[in-house]
Amino acid sequence: MNFLEITTVLLLLASFFSIINLRLLKLPQTIGLMILAIGLSIIVLIVGIIFPEFLAVVTSLTKSFDFSILLIDVMLPFLLFAGAISVNVHELLKDKVTILFLASFGVVFSTFAVGSGVFWLIEQPIFGLNELGLTYVDCLLFGALIAPTDPIAVLSIVKKMNLSPVTETRIAGESLFNDGIGVVIFLTLLKIKIMGVENVTPEGVSMLFATEVIGGVLLGSLLGYLGLKLVRYIENEHVELEVLITLSLVLLVSVVSYKFHFSGPLGVVMMGLFLNRNIDTDRIEDGVQKAMGDYVYKFWHLLDETLNAILFILIGLEIIPIFQNFVSGYLLISLLTIVLVVSSRGIGVSIPIKILSFFKKFEKRTSFIITWGGLRGGLSIALALNLPDQIGEGKNLILFLTYMVVLFTILFQGLTLEKLAK
Repeated sequence: MNFLEITTVLLLLASFFSIINLRLLKLPQTIGLMILAIGLSIIVLIVGIIFPEFLAVVTSLTKSFDFSILLIDVMLPFLLFAGAISVNVHELLKDKVTILFLASFGVVFSTFAVGSGVFWLIEQPIFGLNELGLTYVDCLLFGALIAPTDPIAVLSIVKKMNLSPVTETRIAGESLFNDGIGVVIFLTLLKIKIMGVENVTPEGVSMLFATEVIGGVLLGSLLGYLGLKLVRYIENEHVELEVLITLSLVLLVSVVSYKFHFSGPLGVVMMGLFLNRNIDTDRIEDGVQKAMGDYVYKFWHLLDETLNAILFILIGLEIIPIFQNFVSGYLLISLLTIVLVVSSRGIGVSIPIKILSFFKKFEKRTSFIITWGGLRGGLSIALALNLPDQIGEGKNLILFLTYMVVLFTILFQGLTLEKLAK
């Protein structure tokens, strides 16, 4: 199937599943679509047992597009930008130290805690996974790809929880920034894996990390500032031109980031904050309009919803090739890994909150809400699929663990988050 045919199938599935969820399931959009997509995948697998040719055709269809490239290079920049322009930027700027500390410490702690824990588990003879040959760096790569939360899934649920503006902004901001930090850590560890630990110097790792973070932030800030000047110059008279400008700037950040090895996710988030819908609300009384007209924000909301629907259907369909390589021994270690991931997330956000609580006020059980709201999604699966083949058979285990964590966080945590918050 060519690109147009695949896009048509995905949009039809997204529309059909959205109607079923809206009328029958009545669940949050991301969760409902995920359940329906997984149900479709299970039906395909069952039919495939009876008719192997059918399963072969569907498997070839899922392999006909590169999920990791599709998400990281195409969908993620648009989704992150749409999230960044809708967050309360005034609250975020007031709390920027808190949000950055939560995002950076949480991701780094979770990466090493989960990576070390999984490495210890696979070394235990009871699981019979010693022969996979996974190294400590391989396990750290898994820790890095599973550490960042999915801002798309998080924001869609948090908006319906009636939290205070401060807490909502902290959750949304932390989720937006930990994506960029998580990708940077993953790429740094990936370079160590490819080059070999013995060929990597601390100076080289530090330079790579600094280039990714500082380059992404500076590029996003520069283009965000220029974009803000452009849309203010237009003064909301030509909304279609504002849409064109924002689309082109998001793509420009992605292309330049890829060319110069900057962090694209951090770049589009920074640019989105410059073009945020709340950037001028404190000056509306003086006759100054928002950075862009409401039409532009509605366009990005529509694009966000559409890509979000396609993303979670793709996540559901990716279960087919992953579960074809299923090994019974994977099940127990995946349950222990889920406990490890959630508890590491809890400790990773509780420590910064304990430290910051001496200087700032936090609502009761904020750390619990941020922990339980740490839903994983497409980024984790895309990074797992992006792992090099030199990992060997252990790649199948990492893919399976990633998928199980994503399923648990979206379905179980996502369904219970609102009730637990209340």
